[in-house]
Amino acid sequence: MSVAAQPLFALDNSYVRELDGLYEAWQAAPAPAARLLVLNEELAAELGVDADALAAPDGVAVLAGNDTPEGTTPVAQAYAGHQFGGYSPRLGDGRALLLGEVLDVHGRRRDLHLKGSGRTPFARGGDGKAAVGPMLREYVIGEAMHALGIPTTRALAVVATGEGVARETLLPGAVLSRVAASHLRVGTFEYAARRDDPALVRRLADYAIARHHPGASEAEDPYLALLEGVVDVQASLVARWMLVGFIHGVMNTDNMTISGETIDYGPCAFMEAFDPATVFSSIDHGGRYAYGNQPPIAQWNLARLAETLLPLIDADTDTAVAAATDVLGSFPDRFHRYWSHGMRAKLGMTHDREEDGALIDDLLALLRAQRVDYTSGFRALSSALLGDAARARSLFAEPSAFDAWAERWRARLSSEGDLKTVAEAMDRVNPAYIARNHRVEEALAAATGDDLEPFNRLLQVLVRPFDERPGLEAYAAPAPPDFGEYRTFCGT
Repeated sequence: MSVAAQPLFALDNSYVRELDGLYEAWQAAPAPAARLLVLNEELAAELGVDADALAAPDGVAVLAGNDTPEGTTPVAQAYAGHQFGGYSPRLGDGRALLLGEVLDVHGRRRDLHLKGSGRTPFARGGDGKAAVGPMLREYVIGEAMHALGIPTTRALAVVATGEGVARETLLPGAVLSRVAASHLRVGTFEYAARRDDPALVRRLADYAIARHHPGASEAEDPYLALLEGVVDVQASLVARWMLVGFIHGVMNTDNMTISGETIDYGPCAFMEAFDPATVFSSIDHGGRYAYGNQPPIAQWNLARLAETLLPLIDADTDTAVAAATDVLGSFPDRFHRYWSHGMRAKLGMTHDREEDGALIDDLLALLRAQRVDYTSGFRALSSALLGDAARARSLFAEPSAFDAWAERWRARLSSEGDLKTVAEAMDRVNPAYIARNHRVEEALAAATGDDLEPFNRLLQVLVRPFDERPGLEAYAAPAPPDFGEYRTFCGT
Protein backbone atom coordinates (compact mmCIF):
# COMPACT_ATOMS: atom_id res chain seq x y z
CA MET A 1 0.00 0.00 0.00
CA SER A 2 1.32 3.43 -0.87
CA VAL A 3 1.95 6.19 1.61
CA ALA A 4 0.48 9.66 1.06
CA ALA A 5 3.27 12.02 0.04
CA GLN A 6 2.07 14.89 2.22
CA PRO A 7 0.25 13.60 5.30
CA LEU A 8 -2.96 15.45 6.06
CA PHE A 9 -3.03 14.37 9.69
CA ALA A 10 -0.39 14.57 12.39
CA LEU A 11 -1.41 11.27 13.95
CA ASP A 12 -0.21 9.76 17.21
CA ASN A 13 -0.56 6.08 18.18
CA SER A 14 -0.82 6.00 21.97
CA TYR A 15 -3.30 3.11 21.85
CA VAL A 16 -0.82 1.03 19.85
CA ARG A 17 2.14 2.01 22.03
CA GLU A 18 0.47 1.35 25.37
CA LEU A 19 -2.04 -1.44 24.78
CA ASP A 20 -0.25 -4.26 23.03
CA GLY A 21 -2.54 -7.28 23.18
CA LEU A 22 -5.69 -5.30 22.42
CA TYR A 23 -5.33 -4.97 18.65
CA GLU A 24 -4.16 -6.55 15.43
CA ALA A 25 -2.13 -4.47 12.96
CA TRP A 26 -3.99 -4.45 9.63
CA GLN A 27 -4.51 -2.58 6.39
CA ALA A 28 -7.71 -1.46 4.69
CA ALA A 29 -8.95 -3.18 1.57
CA PRO A 30 -8.50 -1.02 -1.54
CA ALA A 31 -11.47 1.04 -2.72
CA PRO A 32 -11.37 0.73 -6.51
CA ALA A 33 -13.01 4.07 -7.32
CA ALA A 34 -13.08 6.22 -4.19
CA ARG A 35 -15.38 9.24 -4.42
CA LEU A 36 -16.21 11.73 -1.68
CA LEU A 37 -19.92 11.82 -0.85
CA VAL A 38 -19.99 14.14 2.15
CA LEU A 39 -17.33 15.95 4.18
CA ASN A 40 -17.80 17.47 7.62
CA GLU A 41 -15.98 20.77 7.18
CA GLU A 42 -16.84 21.98 10.69
CA LEU A 43 -15.31 18.86 12.23
CA ALA A 44 -12.28 19.08 9.93
CA ALA A 45 -11.64 22.61 11.20
CA GLU A 46 -11.98 21.37 14.78
CA LEU A 47 -9.34 18.75 14.05
CA GLY A 48 -7.06 21.37 12.53
CA VAL A 49 -7.24 19.76 9.09
CA ASP A 50 -7.64 21.60 5.77
CA ALA A 51 -11.06 20.64 4.39
CA ASP A 52 -10.00 21.47 0.83
CA ALA A 53 -7.04 19.12 1.14
CA LEU A 54 -9.32 16.38 2.47
CA ALA A 55 -11.62 16.79 -0.52
CA ALA A 56 -8.70 16.55 -2.96
CA PRO A 57 -7.68 13.14 -4.40
CA ASP A 58 -4.91 12.52 -1.83
CA GLY A 59 -7.32 13.32 1.01
CA VAL A 60 -10.05 11.09 -0.36
CA ALA A 61 -7.51 8.29 -0.70
CA VAL A 62 -6.76 8.52 3.03
CA LEU A 63 -10.46 8.69 3.96
CA ALA A 64 -11.14 5.61 1.83
CA GLY A 65 -8.25 3.66 3.33
CA ASN A 66 -6.30 3.56 0.06
CA ASP A 67 -3.42 5.59 1.51
CA THR A 68 -2.04 5.43 5.02
CA PRO A 69 -0.87 8.66 6.67
CA GLU A 70 2.88 8.61 7.23
CA GLY A 71 4.02 7.14 10.53
CA THR A 72 0.71 5.50 11.38
CA THR A 73 -0.02 1.90 12.32
CA PRO A 74 -3.63 1.06 11.42
CA VAL A 75 -5.07 -1.53 13.81
CA ALA A 76 -8.26 -3.47 14.32
CA GLN A 77 -9.15 -3.10 17.98
CA ALA A 78 -10.00 -6.12 20.10
CA TYR A 79 -12.99 -6.22 22.40
CA ALA A 80 -15.60 -8.61 23.70
CA GLY A 81 -19.20 -7.86 24.60
CA HIS A 82 -22.49 -8.91 26.09
CA GLN A 83 -24.91 -8.77 23.17
CA PHE A 84 -28.57 -8.88 24.24
CA GLY A 85 -27.31 -10.34 27.52
CA GLY A 86 -25.23 -13.14 26.01
CA TYR A 87 -21.45 -13.00 26.24
CA SER A 88 -19.30 -13.05 23.09
CA PRO A 89 -15.62 -13.40 24.09
CA ARG A 90 -14.15 -12.12 20.80
CA LEU A 91 -15.85 -9.40 18.79
CA GLY A 92 -13.47 -6.62 17.82
CA ASP A 93 -13.34 -4.41 14.75
CA GLY A 94 -14.49 -6.81 12.07
CA ARG A 95 -14.74 -4.12 9.42
CA ALA A 96 -12.98 -1.14 10.91
CA LEU A 97 -9.52 0.25 11.58
CA LEU A 98 -8.12 2.78 14.00
CA LEU A 99 -5.75 4.96 11.98
CA GLY A 100 -4.47 6.86 15.00
CA GLU A 101 -5.20 9.87 17.16
CA VAL A 102 -5.39 13.56 16.34
CA LEU A 103 -4.79 16.36 18.81
CA ASP A 104 -7.51 18.81 17.85
CA VAL A 105 -7.35 22.60 18.05
CA HIS A 106 -8.47 22.44 21.70
CA GLY A 107 -5.72 19.99 22.60
CA ARG A 108 -8.10 17.03 22.92
CA ARG A 109 -6.93 13.60 21.80
CA ARG A 110 -9.43 12.09 19.35
CA ASP A 111 -9.45 8.84 17.42
CA LEU A 112 -9.60 8.75 13.63
CA HIS A 113 -11.26 5.50 12.64
CA LEU A 114 -12.41 3.92 9.39
CA LYS A 115 -15.58 1.84 9.21
CA GLY A 116 -16.39 -0.41 6.25
CA SER A 117 -12.73 -0.69 5.28
CA GLY A 118 -12.68 -4.46 4.70
CA ARG A 119 -12.24 -7.72 6.55
CA THR A 120 -9.98 -7.93 9.59
CA PRO A 121 -8.99 -10.88 11.82
CA PHE A 122 -12.15 -10.12 13.83
CA ALA A 123 -14.52 -10.31 10.84
CA ARG A 124 -16.21 -13.58 11.95
CA GLY A 125 -17.25 -14.51 8.42
CA GLY A 126 -18.41 -11.06 7.32
CA ASP A 127 -17.12 -9.28 4.25
CA GLY A 128 -15.89 -6.27 6.22
CA LYS A 129 -17.62 -3.83 3.90
CA ALA A 130 -20.38 -1.28 4.45
CA ALA A 131 -23.08 0.20 2.24
CA VAL A 132 -23.72 3.86 1.49
CA GLY A 133 -27.05 4.01 3.34
CA PRO A 134 -25.88 2.84 6.80
CA MET A 135 -22.73 4.96 6.65
CA LEU A 136 -24.69 8.10 5.77
CA ARG A 137 -27.12 7.17 8.52
CA GLU A 138 -24.29 7.20 11.05
CA TYR A 139 -23.17 10.57 9.69
CA VAL A 140 -26.55 12.30 9.86
CA ILE A 141 -27.63 10.87 13.23
CA GLY A 142 -24.27 11.74 14.77
CA GLU A 143 -24.56 15.33 13.55
CA ALA A 144 -28.15 15.53 14.79
CA MET A 145 -27.08 14.32 18.24
CA HIS A 146 -24.14 16.73 18.32
CA ALA A 147 -26.42 19.64 17.46
CA LEU A 148 -28.75 18.58 20.28
CA GLY A 149 -25.84 18.84 22.72
CA ILE A 150 -25.47 15.11 23.31
CA PRO A 151 -21.93 13.65 23.58
CA THR A 152 -21.36 11.57 20.47
CA THR A 153 -18.90 10.13 18.03
CA ARG A 154 -19.02 12.07 14.76
CA ALA A 155 -18.37 11.36 11.11
CA LEU A 156 -15.66 13.27 9.30
CA ALA A 157 -16.59 11.94 5.87
CA VAL A 158 -18.31 9.25 3.87
CA VAL A 159 -16.54 8.01 0.76
CA ALA A 160 -18.11 5.78 -1.88
CA THR A 161 -15.79 2.89 -2.71
CA GLY A 162 -16.99 2.28 -6.26
CA GLU A 163 -17.80 -1.37 -5.62
CA GLY A 164 -20.99 -3.22 -4.79
CA VAL A 165 -21.73 -4.74 -1.40
CA ALA A 166 -23.85 -7.88 -1.41
CA ARG A 167 -26.69 -7.77 1.09
CA GLU A 168 -30.30 -8.68 0.27
CA THR A 169 -29.51 -6.84 -2.96
CA LEU A 170 -26.29 -5.40 -4.36
CA LEU A 171 -25.73 -1.99 -2.75
CA PRO A 172 -23.13 0.69 -3.37
CA GLY A 173 -20.23 0.42 -0.92
CA ALA A 174 -18.86 3.15 1.33
CA VAL A 175 -16.29 3.87 4.04
CA LEU A 176 -17.06 6.15 6.99
CA SER A 177 -14.31 8.02 8.81
CA ARG A 178 -15.36 8.38 12.43
CA VAL A 179 -13.95 10.67 15.10
CA ALA A 180 -14.29 9.77 18.78
CA ALA A 181 -12.84 10.76 22.13
CA SER A 182 -11.70 7.14 21.96
CA HIS A 183 -13.11 3.75 21.06
CA LEU A 184 -12.54 2.28 24.52
CA ARG A 185 -15.63 0.32 25.50
CA VAL A 186 -16.90 -1.74 28.39
CA GLY A 187 -16.28 -4.63 25.99
CA THR A 188 -12.59 -3.66 25.76
CA PHE A 189 -12.29 -4.27 29.49
CA GLU A 190 -14.21 -7.53 29.21
CA TYR A 191 -11.81 -8.78 26.55
CA ALA A 192 -8.75 -7.78 28.58
CA ALA A 193 -10.07 -9.30 31.80
CA ARG A 194 -10.60 -12.70 30.24
CA ARG A 195 -7.07 -12.95 28.85
CA ASP A 196 -5.76 -13.99 32.26
CA ASP A 197 -3.31 -11.09 32.18
CA PRO A 198 -3.82 -8.79 35.19
CA ALA A 199 -1.11 -6.46 33.94
CA LEU A 200 -3.07 -5.86 30.70
CA VAL A 201 -6.21 -4.88 32.62
CA ARG A 202 -4.16 -2.51 34.75
CA ARG A 203 -2.54 -0.95 31.66
CA LEU A 204 -5.96 -0.52 30.07
CA ALA A 205 -7.43 1.04 33.21
CA ASP A 206 -4.46 3.39 33.59
CA TYR A 207 -4.80 4.40 29.94
CA ALA A 208 -8.54 5.04 30.36
CA ILE A 209 -7.91 7.14 33.46
CA ALA A 210 -5.25 9.24 31.77
CA ARG A 211 -7.33 9.77 28.65
CA HIS A 212 -10.87 10.20 29.99
CA HIS A 213 -11.01 10.46 33.78
CA PRO A 214 -7.72 12.07 34.85
CA GLY A 215 -9.14 13.18 38.18
CA ALA A 216 -9.34 9.52 39.21
CA SER A 217 -5.54 9.34 39.36
CA GLU A 218 -5.60 11.58 42.44
CA ALA A 219 -8.20 9.48 44.26
CA GLU A 220 -7.42 7.16 47.15
CA ASP A 221 -8.56 4.27 44.96
CA PRO A 222 -8.03 5.31 41.31
CA TYR A 223 -9.78 2.27 39.85
CA LEU A 224 -12.88 2.70 41.96
CA ALA A 225 -12.82 6.37 40.96
CA LEU A 226 -12.58 5.29 37.30
CA LEU A 227 -15.69 3.17 37.75
CA GLU A 228 -17.47 6.09 39.40
CA GLY A 229 -16.47 8.39 36.55
CA VAL A 230 -17.85 6.04 33.91
CA VAL A 231 -21.04 5.49 35.91
CA ASP A 232 -21.57 9.24 36.09
CA VAL A 233 -20.94 10.06 32.42
CA GLN A 234 -23.18 7.21 31.33
CA ALA A 235 -25.99 8.29 33.67
CA SER A 236 -25.76 11.76 32.16
CA LEU A 237 -25.62 10.43 28.60
CA VAL A 238 -28.65 8.16 28.87
CA ALA A 239 -30.64 10.95 30.54
CA ARG A 240 -29.78 13.29 27.66
CA TRP A 241 -30.82 10.63 25.12
CA MET A 242 -34.16 10.15 26.77
CA LEU A 243 -34.87 13.85 27.14
CA VAL A 244 -34.98 14.09 23.33
CA GLY A 245 -36.77 10.76 22.82
CA PHE A 246 -33.75 8.86 21.48
CA ILE A 247 -33.58 5.07 21.54
CA HIS A 248 -30.15 3.59 20.98
CA GLY A 249 -31.47 0.20 19.99
CA VAL A 250 -28.35 -1.90 20.58
CA MET A 251 -27.02 -1.12 24.06
CA ASN A 252 -24.61 -4.03 24.15
CA THR A 253 -21.51 -3.66 26.32
CA ASP A 254 -19.37 -3.29 23.20
CA ASN A 255 -21.43 -0.17 22.38
CA MET A 256 -20.92 1.55 25.74
CA THR A 257 -17.94 3.88 25.76
CA ILE A 258 -15.69 4.69 28.70
CA SER A 259 -15.66 8.34 27.58
CA GLY A 260 -19.45 8.76 27.79
CA GLU A 261 -19.97 9.35 24.07
CA THR A 262 -22.75 7.74 22.04
CA ILE A 263 -21.38 5.19 19.60
CA ASP A 264 -22.92 3.03 16.86
CA TYR A 265 -25.97 4.41 15.05
CA GLY A 266 -27.31 1.17 13.58
CA PRO A 267 -30.78 0.27 14.86
CA CYS A 268 -31.38 3.59 16.61
CA ALA A 269 -34.31 5.96 16.16
CA PHE A 270 -36.19 8.86 17.71
CA MET A 271 -39.51 8.05 19.31
CA GLU A 272 -42.56 9.88 17.97
CA ALA A 273 -45.74 8.94 19.88
CA PHE A 274 -44.64 8.79 23.50
CA ASP A 275 -44.48 5.25 24.89
CA PRO A 276 -41.73 3.91 27.16
CA ALA A 277 -42.15 0.46 25.59
CA THR A 278 -41.15 1.74 22.13
CA VAL A 279 -38.70 -0.54 20.31
CA PHE A 280 -37.42 -0.05 16.76
CA SER A 281 -34.70 -2.67 16.39
CA SER A 282 -35.72 -5.60 14.20
CA ILE A 283 -33.76 -8.02 16.40
CA ASP A 284 -34.91 -6.75 19.81
CA HIS A 285 -37.81 -9.18 20.06
CA GLY A 286 -38.12 -8.98 23.84
CA GLY A 287 -37.84 -5.21 24.13
CA ARG A 288 -34.59 -5.41 26.09
CA TYR A 289 -33.46 -2.04 24.71
CA ALA A 290 -36.84 -0.28 24.68
CA TYR A 291 -36.89 3.46 25.42
CA GLY A 292 -37.86 3.02 29.08
CA ASN A 293 -35.40 0.17 29.68
CA GLN A 294 -32.31 2.18 28.79
CA PRO A 295 -31.40 3.27 32.37
CA PRO A 296 -31.46 -0.22 33.93
CA ILE A 297 -29.64 -1.67 30.92
CA ALA A 298 -26.93 0.97 31.30
CA GLN A 299 -26.56 0.00 34.95
CA TRP A 300 -26.38 -3.69 33.98
CA ASN A 301 -23.64 -2.93 31.45
CA LEU A 302 -21.72 -0.94 34.04
CA ALA A 303 -21.84 -3.93 36.38
CA ARG A 304 -19.94 -5.86 33.71
CA LEU A 305 -17.28 -3.12 33.75
CA ALA A 306 -17.14 -3.29 37.54
CA GLU A 307 -16.49 -7.04 37.41
CA THR A 308 -13.35 -6.47 35.33
CA LEU A 309 -12.01 -3.88 37.78
CA LEU A 310 -12.51 -5.83 41.00
CA PRO A 311 -8.92 -7.15 41.24
CA LEU A 312 -7.64 -3.59 40.83
CA ILE A 313 -10.03 -2.08 43.37
CA ASP A 314 -8.94 -4.34 46.23
CA ALA A 315 -7.01 -7.59 46.67
CA ASP A 316 -9.79 -8.80 48.95
CA THR A 317 -12.69 -9.78 46.69
CA ASP A 318 -15.40 -9.12 49.27
CA THR A 319 -14.07 -5.63 49.93
CA ALA A 320 -13.82 -4.91 46.20
CA VAL A 321 -17.36 -6.18 45.54
CA ALA A 322 -18.81 -4.07 48.35
CA ALA A 323 -17.06 -0.92 47.11
CA ALA A 324 -18.04 -1.48 43.48
CA THR A 325 -21.63 -2.30 44.45
CA ASP A 326 -21.93 1.01 46.29
CA VAL A 327 -20.78 2.89 43.18
CA LEU A 328 -23.10 0.92 40.88
CA GLY A 329 -25.96 1.52 43.31
CA SER A 330 -25.55 5.26 42.80
CA PHE A 331 -26.53 5.02 39.13
CA PRO A 332 -30.34 5.37 39.57
CA ASP A 333 -29.96 8.50 41.71
CA ARG A 334 -27.43 9.99 39.30
CA PHE A 335 -29.66 9.26 36.33
CA HIS A 336 -32.74 10.66 38.08
CA ARG A 337 -30.85 13.84 38.99
CA TYR A 338 -29.74 14.42 35.38
CA TRP A 339 -33.16 13.47 33.99
CA SER A 340 -35.09 15.66 36.44
CA HIS A 341 -32.85 18.65 35.83
CA GLY A 342 -33.31 18.29 32.08
CA MET A 343 -37.05 17.74 32.31
CA ARG A 344 -37.52 20.79 34.51
CA ALA A 345 -35.65 22.82 31.88
CA LYS A 346 -37.96 21.46 29.17
CA LEU A 347 -40.91 22.74 31.23
CA GLY A 348 -39.34 26.10 32.08
CA MET A 349 -38.81 25.31 35.74
CA THR A 350 -35.44 26.57 36.90
CA HIS A 351 -35.96 25.97 40.63
CA ASP A 352 -36.55 22.55 42.14
CA ARG A 353 -39.95 22.40 43.83
CA GLU A 354 -41.66 19.50 45.57
CA GLU A 355 -44.57 19.48 43.11
CA ASP A 356 -42.34 19.28 40.02
CA GLY A 357 -42.13 15.50 39.98
CA ALA A 358 -45.90 15.13 39.83
CA LEU A 359 -46.16 17.73 37.04
CA ILE A 360 -43.57 15.88 34.98
CA ASP A 361 -45.08 12.45 35.59
CA ASP A 362 -48.61 13.63 34.85
CA LEU A 363 -47.59 15.23 31.56
CA LEU A 364 -45.79 12.08 30.43
CA ALA A 365 -48.82 10.01 31.39
CA LEU A 366 -50.99 12.33 29.27
CA LEU A 367 -48.64 12.07 26.31
CA ARG A 368 -48.67 8.31 26.57
CA ALA A 369 -52.41 7.91 27.05
CA GLN A 370 -53.21 10.12 24.05
CA ARG A 371 -50.23 9.00 21.93
CA VAL A 372 -48.95 12.54 21.51
CA ASP A 373 -45.79 13.11 19.53
CA TYR A 374 -43.06 13.61 22.14
CA THR A 375 -41.03 16.25 20.31
CA SER A 376 -43.99 18.25 19.01
CA GLY A 377 -45.69 18.13 22.40
CA PHE A 378 -42.81 19.69 24.27
CA ARG A 379 -42.04 22.23 21.55
CA ALA A 380 -45.63 23.49 21.59
CA LEU A 381 -45.52 24.27 25.31
CA SER A 382 -43.70 27.59 24.89
CA SER A 383 -46.54 28.93 22.72
CA ALA A 384 -49.08 27.70 25.25
CA LEU A 385 -47.21 29.49 28.00
CA LEU A 386 -47.54 32.77 26.07
CA GLY A 387 -51.30 32.39 25.61
CA ASP A 388 -51.53 30.48 22.32
CA ALA A 389 -52.55 27.02 23.43
CA ALA A 390 -54.08 25.98 20.10
CA ARG A 391 -50.89 24.37 18.82
CA ALA A 392 -50.49 22.20 21.90
CA ARG A 393 -54.20 21.39 22.29
CA SER A 394 -54.40 20.19 18.68
CA LEU A 395 -52.00 17.37 19.52
CA PHE A 396 -54.35 15.86 22.11
CA ALA A 397 -57.37 13.76 21.20
CA GLU A 398 -58.97 15.01 24.44
CA PRO A 399 -57.53 18.50 24.97
CA SER A 400 -59.47 19.12 28.18
CA ALA A 401 -57.04 16.85 30.01
CA PHE A 402 -54.17 18.96 28.74
CA ASP A 403 -55.98 22.13 29.78
CA ALA A 404 -56.24 20.89 33.35
CA TRP A 405 -52.56 20.00 33.47
CA ALA A 406 -51.54 23.30 31.83
CA GLU A 407 -53.41 25.29 34.46
CA ARG A 408 -51.33 23.64 37.20
CA TRP A 409 -48.16 24.15 35.15
CA ARG A 410 -48.77 27.87 34.57
CA ALA A 411 -49.45 28.34 38.27
CA ARG A 412 -46.13 26.64 39.02
CA LEU A 413 -44.33 28.98 36.59
CA SER A 414 -45.82 32.13 38.11
CA SER A 415 -42.72 32.47 40.29
CA GLU A 416 -40.23 31.92 37.47
CA GLY A 417 -40.22 35.52 36.26
CA ASP A 418 -40.96 36.94 32.82
CA LEU A 419 -42.84 34.29 30.84
CA LYS A 420 -41.40 35.39 27.51
CA THR A 421 -37.90 34.76 28.88
CA VAL A 422 -39.03 31.38 30.23
CA ALA A 423 -40.54 30.43 26.86
CA GLU A 424 -37.36 31.39 25.04
CA ALA A 425 -35.33 29.24 27.42
CA MET A 426 -37.67 26.31 26.77
CA ASP A 427 -37.18 26.66 23.02
CA ARG A 428 -33.45 26.33 23.56
CA VAL A 429 -33.86 22.81 24.98
CA ASN A 430 -36.99 21.53 23.21
CA PRO A 431 -36.01 20.89 19.58
CA ALA A 432 -38.28 21.77 16.70
CA TYR A 433 -36.52 19.22 14.49
CA ILE A 434 -35.21 15.75 15.19
CA ALA A 435 -34.06 13.06 12.78
CA ARG A 436 -37.57 11.88 11.96
CA ASN A 437 -37.43 8.26 10.89
CA HIS A 438 -39.30 8.71 7.64
CA ARG A 439 -37.13 11.67 6.65
CA VAL A 440 -33.96 9.73 7.36
CA GLU A 441 -35.16 6.76 5.31
CA GLU A 442 -36.21 9.05 2.48
CA ALA A 443 -32.78 10.69 2.40
CA LEU A 444 -30.87 7.40 2.57
CA ALA A 445 -32.94 5.79 -0.17
CA ALA A 446 -32.25 8.74 -2.46
CA ALA A 447 -28.53 8.70 -1.61
CA THR A 448 -28.32 4.98 -2.37
CA GLY A 449 -29.58 5.96 -5.83
CA ASP A 450 -26.82 8.62 -6.01
CA ASP A 451 -29.11 11.58 -5.24
CA LEU A 452 -27.63 13.38 -2.24
CA GLU A 453 -29.94 16.42 -2.32
CA PRO A 454 -32.49 15.08 0.23
CA PHE A 455 -29.63 14.02 2.52
CA ASN A 456 -27.94 17.41 2.39
CA ARG A 457 -31.24 19.20 2.91
CA LEU A 458 -32.04 17.05 5.95
CA LEU A 459 -28.58 17.67 7.35
CA GLN A 460 -29.04 21.44 7.03
CA VAL A 461 -32.26 21.19 9.04
CA LEU A 462 -30.84 18.98 11.79
CA VAL A 463 -27.71 20.98 12.53
CA ARG A 464 -29.96 23.80 13.81
CA PRO A 465 -32.59 21.80 15.69
CA PHE A 466 -33.83 24.58 17.96
CA ASP A 467 -34.30 27.28 15.31
CA GLU A 468 -37.79 27.08 13.83
CA ARG A 469 -37.62 28.23 10.20
CA PRO A 470 -40.35 29.01 7.68
CA GLY A 471 -40.77 26.40 4.98
CA LEU A 472 -39.49 23.52 7.09
CA GLU A 473 -42.80 22.52 8.67
CA ALA A 474 -42.68 19.11 6.98
CA TYR A 475 -39.45 18.29 8.84
CA ALA A 476 -41.15 18.91 12.18
CA ALA A 477 -44.12 16.66 11.43
CA PRO A 478 -44.39 13.02 12.50
CA ALA A 479 -44.44 10.25 9.92
CA PRO A 480 -47.67 9.96 7.90
CA PRO A 481 -49.92 6.97 8.72
CA ASP A 482 -48.93 5.16 5.52
CA PHE A 483 -45.29 5.06 6.68
CA GLY A 484 -46.27 2.08 8.79
CA GLU A 485 -44.50 0.47 11.74
CA TYR A 486 -40.85 1.47 11.69
CA ARG A 487 -38.08 -1.10 12.04
CA THR A 488 -34.34 -0.47 12.04
CA PHE A 489 -31.52 -2.86 11.33
CA CYS A 490 -27.86 -3.23 12.29
CA GLY A 491 -25.71 -1.44 9.72
CA THR A 492 -24.12 -4.50 8.20
